[in-house]
Amino acid sequence: MAANELVVEPDRTRIHEGEVLTLTVTGKTDIEINLRNPFDFDMSSLPKPDIEKLEGDFEILSTSEQYSILSLNRDMVGEITWTYQLAPTTTGKLTIPALSFKDAESEPIDIQVESGAPTANEQDGPRDSFIELETNKDEVYVQEQLVLTVKLFFTGNLIRGELSEPEHPHAIIESLGKQGEYTRYRDGMRYRVVERRYALFPQREGELSLQPIRFEGQARNNDGQLKLLRDNATLFDIPVKGVPAEFSGDTWLPARNLSLNESGLPENRTVSAGQNLTRTLKLQADGLPSETLPPFPEEMPDGMRAYPEKPERTTTPGSEGLASELTQTAALVPVQPGELTLPEIRIPWWDTENDTERVAVIPARTLTIEAIPGQIESLPADSPDEAGAAVDDEEKSPETTPANNEGPGFWPLVALALLGAWLATLAAWWFSRRRVQPTTGVESSDDLSEQALFRDLCEAARRGSATTTDLLVRWMAARHPEHTFHSIVDVNRFLEDKELAAEIAELQQRLFGTPEQQATVPWNGDRLVTALIRNRGATGTQGKEDRLPPLYPEGLRTSGS
Repeated sequence: MAANELVVEPDRTRIHEGEVLTLTVTGKTDIEINLRNPFDFDMSSLPKPDIEKLEGDFEILSTSEQYSILSLNRDMVGEITWTYQLAPTTTGKLTIPALSFKDAESEPIDIQVESGAPTANEQDGPRDSFIELETNKDEVYVQEQLVLTVKLFFTGNLIRGELSEPEHPHAIIESLGKQGEYTRYRDGMRYRVVERRYALFPQREGELSLQPIRFEGQARNNDGQLKLLRDNATLFDIPVKGVPAEFSGDTWLPARNLSLNESGLPENRTVSAGQNLTRTLKLQADGLPSETLPPFPEEMPDGMRAYPEKPERTTTPGSEGLASELTQTAALVPVQPGELTLPEIRIPWWDTENDTERVAVIPARTLTIEAIPGQIESLPADSPDEAGAAVDDEEKSPETTPANNEGPGFWPLVALALLGAWLATLAAWWFSRRRVQPTTGVESSDDLSEQALFRDLCEAARRGSATTTDLLVRWMAARHPEHTFHSIVDVNRFLEDKELAAEIAELQQRLFGTPEQQATVPWNGDRLVTALIRNRGATGTQGKEDRLPPLYPEGLRTSGS
């Protein structure tokens, strides 16, 4: 080959779309050597062939150059080899045009690009890389899970590689964990395999057509040669069916399996009024993300207060798809005795394995609510005033009329005089007791019963009134006169009820905190009232009527006793 010549050689003239063509361009040219310094020359300054002519039909993926110097008949000739990795941009007959290098020009070369992947008979030898796509179903319902498996087969040591993700504008696509890597033999050749799994949830009925999955990378073979790998594969169209007409549920739930469970209720179904129950409902599904699971109904019977926590939703990927769980925990507090029935919970769903509707059910639960001794029968919002009721009863009772109009006689006058003397003695003792009784720091009202104080307390707590804490201290003083209560701190220390203390703290923060701390939603005092009822019931056997009087009355004690 004489100087200033150009030779263009493709590695093949017939390829399939997605494959890479290797084009080798070799040029020779005379070079001059500096006799003073024979090694002082720069081969990279030599011109390059006009390879940009190929950019219409081919994408130039990579370029490499190799230089060498030859001595021919005492003349120095430089040989340059350019290696290009080309990817055809379309199918059909493509032409590598004549390339120029100095005054040399190559011949045009035709390349035939076939559509699709090559068959076994069309392959000249084992492929360096290829992609396989698999699905677990040939058709699905709308919003049903479709598991897509993408497998990339390649030879050599992969230096770099990019494998595209499945995409579709009307489908939710979730990755099912980390990719797997292993080896397999195909056509007598050992391949390394990268496997990825995806869960697809089509959101529209019709045909699901995914974009091709593409791979591009570089690998070095056993001979140390660097090869560019480029492949793609297209999944067949998946028919997507609509919701069956016979489905009876409000929320469409196509799943492989679905279960509904309950825990937290006592086995004997008997509880006390004011007792705090923690009921947990759990909905589990295979083949659905947790965001699609419907919330549990909030309906509760009269006489039962519910305080639900924030629902917890979890989605766990697995080899067979997604497994989801919805957990709802709620505090249930019965507030009146009798029988209460928790309503039935029904969740219809579609069994995709057997193509039929099923219903997950928690049957209705009937609870027997027992009253606590000393506990008020109903909440204070509409409770009658016991003192007023007693007055009404006295007014409704028939008056005692004298049998005749005769005068009272002698003995009734004596009895009346003795009664007056006894009342005067009692009043004197009471005033002396008031003078020596140590102050408790809490203003008490003797004309109000403990029950009336408790009703006032519950009414204030329900309204979120600022008098709640003062009434609580007064009620505790009436409930436990053997103890001294100066403030709410003394009450919390005596009761040791964290739930009640937390509710009181929330009320105080709401009433007296900063504007940022004060809540903007309406106050709901049900939980505070429930805690008060529970504490009153827990100390129901410690009322005034059940305690022994002190050995010495307060007024008769001395400082040394």
